[in-house]
Amino acid sequence: MSQFRESPLPLFQTAAPAPAPQRAAKQPSYIRDHRKRLRERFLNGGADALPDYELLELVLFRAIPRQDVKPLARRLLDTFGDFNRTLSAPIPRLREVSGVGDAVICELKVVEAAAHRLSRARVMQRHVVSSWEALLNYCHTTMAHRDTEQFRVLYLDRKNVLIADEAQAQGTVDHVPVYPREVVKRALELNASALILVHNHPSGDPTPSQADIDMTQQIHLAAQTLGLTLHDHLIIGKSREVSFRSEGLL
Repeated sequence: MSQFRESPLPLFQTAAPAPAPQRAAKQPSYIRDHRKRLRERFLNGGADALPDYELLELVLFRAIPRQDVKPLARRLLDTFGDFNRTLSAPIPRLREVSGVGDAVICELKVVEAAAHRLSRARVMQRHVVSSWEALLNYCHTTMAHRDTEQFRVLYLDRKNVLIADEAQAQGTVDHVPVYPREVVKRALELNASALILVHNHPSGDPTPSQADIDMTQQIHLAAQTLGLTLHDHLIIGKSREVSFRSEGLL
């Protein structure tokens, strides 16, 4: 009879120990101290106490919690020019900047949306004449730094209270299609009595073109036919605006 040996088997199979969970990298003390000082300066002195790159750093802190964000803030400003243009930059262009991902884009766009809503709240359901400066600030906030043309119509009631602000059309860098019949038709739907037209010039120069003048006259005539008042047409540039009413073009 042949003999054989059985290899002894353990009574219990011991599982391999699970790898220890990796700890998140600790924030270096110099970054932590810098962020603390920056927050204190902002809280004590407000936004005016900080240059653009430091204000941008504050926005980036939440998106990138454990790294020095100053180099990224500088890259963004070098690319887009200033704080406002960085916030309003199109998402595809932001993605082209090294170090910018979804978290950074989200933080930037949340701040931009908050600024738009705050400035809009200061003009909606307000008398336009008594809140004209707030209206101009709102138009600059929402339109001055766009890289394509946008045409908006502000609809007012009989007391010149702003009841609606609507983007009618989006265009290219130097053209936006506008349809006068659609503008006045929407006024009737809203039961509006007056209009203010607003569009931007991405070039930064708000000087009206002949096409701007012709389009304004067409809307003016269409509005008059239906008993609507066209108060003004504002062209928003980078740092100033042009009023057709003030320039004698309306």
